[in-house]
Amino acid sequence: MSEKSNRRFEQDVLCHLDIIYRMAVKLTGSPDEAEDLVQETFLRAHRSFARFEMRAYGAKPWLIKILHNVFYSCRANAARAPTLFDDLSLDDLAAELRPEADWLSAGEVVDWDRFDDELRRALLDLSPEYREVIILWALADLTYQEIADAVGCAIGTVMSRLYRARRKLSESLSEFAADRRLDRGADTVP
Repeated sequence: MSEKSNRRFEQDVLCHLDIIYRMAVKLTGSPDEAEDLVQETFLRAHRSFARFEMRAYGAKPWLIKILHNVFYSCRANAARAPTLFDDLSLDDLAAELRPEADWLSAGEVVDWDRFDDELRRALLDLSPEYREVIILWALADLTYQEIADAVGCAIGTVMSRLYRARRKLSESLSEFAADRRLDRGADTVP
């Protein structure tokens, strides 16, 4: 690429590095995997930047589409890869499945850091299709049409997935709140 193209790439594309990384973390659930995903996304963007046509809404939807394609390609490759069960311990698995102890007793202040963990878990429990649209909608602040373009589906599909994702999150987090007797907007338990 020419020096002019490199400068344009830096101005138009690299400015979205932070949002692409945050979305990659939300998609993968792992900062290490997200870094690899972002690196591959920007490598592919750099390779095809000469063919990129800037639209009114900029390079962000284009990068999100690349991220989407890289993420699902990696998942498909991982699904075809052989797995090893040598490191699997049934005791470790059973420990992971045990419910955690209640972390809030009467009179205590809500541990919002722990609440963030519950929100993260609820997001990660969503199927990737639902997780992706809720992240694009909530974090990337994309329109339904931009999300549809990024993930390669119809706008009605985006709306349906977003509705279902929000409903599943609501169900998951309402159980969390009910289990801990949290009232809306309250910082303490009565």
